Amino acid sequence: MTALRTGRTPSRFGSARLAAKSAPYGFVAPTAILLIALMVVPIILVIGYSVSDGAITTKNASFAGLTNYITLLTDPEFWNAALNTLVFTVSSVVAHLLIGLGFSLMLNSKLIGAVPRAVFRVIYILPWLFTAAIIAVLWRLLLDPQGVINYLLQSVHLTGSPIAWFGDPSSALLAVTVMNIWAGYPFFMISLLAGLQGVPADLYEAARVDGASGFQQFLNVTLPQLRPIIISMAMLDVLWTTQQFALIWLTTGGGPISVTEMLSTVTYKLAFTGFDFSAASASAVIVLVFSLIVAVFYVRSQRSES
Repeated sequence: MTALRTGRTPSRFGSARLAAKSAPYGFVAPTAILLIALMVVPIILVIGYSVSDGAITTKNASFAGLTNYITLLTDPEFWNAALNTLVFTVSSVVAHLLIGLGFSLMLNSKLIGAVPRAVFRVIYILPWLFTAAIIAVLWRLLLDPQGVINYLLQSVHLTGSPIAWFGDPSSALLAVTVMNIWAGYPFFMISLLAGLQGVPADLYEAARVDGASGFQQFLNVTLPQLRPIIISMAMLDVLWTTQQFALIWLTTGGGPISVTEMLSTVTYKLAFTGFDFSAASASAVIVLVFSLIVAVFYVRSQRSES
C-alpha cells in the first residue's frame, strides 16, 4: 500500500517492462547499424548516381532521370555482354550441377574403398582451394598455344595447329566457361555429398524390396531427396556466376572483340576506364534488380522447404 501511495513500484515495473521490450532491439542494433552502413547506404548512393549526370567526377552532378538506363538498354554492346553473361551462367550452372552430382555419387558409393575415396576427395576439392589469380594463371598456362592442352590435342591429331584459346574469338567464351566450371564444381560436389549422406537407408531398402533397379532408385529416391539442395545451390550459383569478374578480367579482360564481355566487366570498364560512374551505376543497378529477382525465388524456395 505504501508503494502504491508513493508511486515508486509502478514506475519500477514500467521501467522493467520497457527494458524487456527494448532488449531484443538492443541485441540486433549493432547488426542493423552495420547492415545499414555497409549495404543500404551504398545501394542508395549507387541508385542516386545512376539517375545523375557526371556522378563523382563533377562537384554538382545534375539530375538525369532515366537517361543512363535508356542509353545502356539501347546499346548493342550492353546486350552483347548480357547475352554472354547468360550463356556463361547457364552453361556453368548446368555443368556445375552435373559434374558435382556425378562426383558426389561416386564418393558416396560403397564400391570405392576408404583410402581411394579420401584421395579422390582431396583431388576433387583442389580447385575450390585456389584463388582466382592462381586459377587464371594455371589455365593461361594450360591453354597457351604452346601449352599442355594444345600438345595433347596435336598428339592425337584432333587439331593440326596450336589454338590460342583465350585469344581466338571462336574459342574464348568456351575457354573462360570451362575454366569457371572447373573452379566451381567442388561447391556443388560437397553440398550434394552431404545431402546424399543424409538420405535414409530405409528408403533404398524399401525401393529394393519393391524391385527397383539402381537407376530407378536414383530417379525415385535420390533425386527427390536432393531436390531442395539442388534448387538452393542452383539459385546461389546463378547469383555468383552472374557476378563473376576476376576470372574473366585476369584471362581475357572481356576480349577478344568483346566475345567474353560480361555485365561485370562492362560495369568495371564504364567506371574505371571511361570514368562514367553514372552509367556504371545504372549497369550495377540493372544487375542488382536481376539478383533481387533470383533472391526472391531463393527465399521463397527456402520458406517452402521449411
